[in-house]
Amino acid sequence: MPKTFSAHEALLHLMITVSMADRTVTEKEIGEIGLLVDTLPVFVGFDRERVPTLAAETAKILDTHDGIDTILRKAKDALPEKLYETAYALAIEISAVDLSAGQEELRFLEMMRDTFDLDPLVSAAIERSARVRYRKM
Repeated sequence: MPKTFSAHEALLHLMITVSMADRTVTEKEIGEIGLLVDTLPVFVGFDRERVPTLAAETAKILDTHDGIDTILRKAKDALPEKLYETAYALAIEISAVDLSAGQEELRFLEMMRDTFDLDPLVSAAIERSARVRYRKM
C-alpha cells in the first residue's frame, strides 16, 4: 500500500469507498467507475487496468480501524484544491447510479464535504445535478 496517493488514485479511492460504504458493490457502480475513468478529462493518462488493484487496496485500507479517515486524509493531501469539488461530484455519481443512497453512503459523503470544506451551496448543486440526471420517468 503506497504511503501517499496520486491525484488519480485519490479520486478512485474515494469513488470505490462510496461504492463499498454499504458493503455491497454493484455491477452498476463498477460500470460507472469504468465509464468515468474512460471518459472524463480528469483521468487522462490513468491506466484503467489499475482499477481492480486500487479496489483491493481500498478494501484493505477500509479494514483498518481508521480506514475511512485514512482515505479521506490521503485524498485531501493528494488532490489540488481545484479538484475537491470534482472528487465530491465523482463520489455523488457513484452513489446515485443505484438510484438510492444508504445511510453509510450518505455519511461518507458528509465526511467528504467536511474534509474538503465544501461550500454547502456547491454541494447541494452537485447533489441536485445527480438527482436530475438519474431521475426515472
